[in-house]
Amino acid sequence: MSDMYKEILISRKTPVVNKLIKGALILVTVLGILTGMVFFPFFLIGIAAGVASYFLLPKLEVEYEYLYVNGDLDIDAIYSKQKRKRQASYTIEELELLAPAKSHALDFYLNNKETKVRDFTSQDEEKPSYIMVVNKEKGRELVKLELDEDILADIRRMAPRKVSQV
Repeated sequence: MSDMYKEILISRKTPVVNKLIKGALILVTVLGILTGMVFFPFFLIGIAAGVASYFLLPKLEVEYEYLYVNGDLDIDAIYSKQKRKRQASYTIEELELLAPAKSHALDFYLNNKETKVRDFTSQDEEKPSYIMVVNKEKGRELVKLELDEDILADIRRMAPRKVSQV
């Protein structure tokens, strides 16, 4: 039996809304503190915006790291290339189906309103993405991923009936 270890780093594209939020928070902070030197209530607004910036700005830039080891997939979110947080862990036993995102094999699952959808992709339409249907204790989840050929081949080797190629 061969062991497989693979790490993939996916940088999520920063949406325009996040860039606008970042600019607005910085602008309100600077203007609030500068005008607060003349009118004290504006200083409090600048301080509040600064505190909000401290907590919100790191969450606006996200990268995902997939760590695949022998059928186990761990997904971490890395915020502003500084703070790491575990988002999910999946095993090959929980896998029900793995298929390309536009596959008709997923139609039943995509039309089900009770299914939880989690997106760990770069949200770039040009990159091939896959959807993994997983049965967890809390219910079924659809997990959007950008996997490479090595991981797909290993999952196909371990659970050939659970992987759809079309």
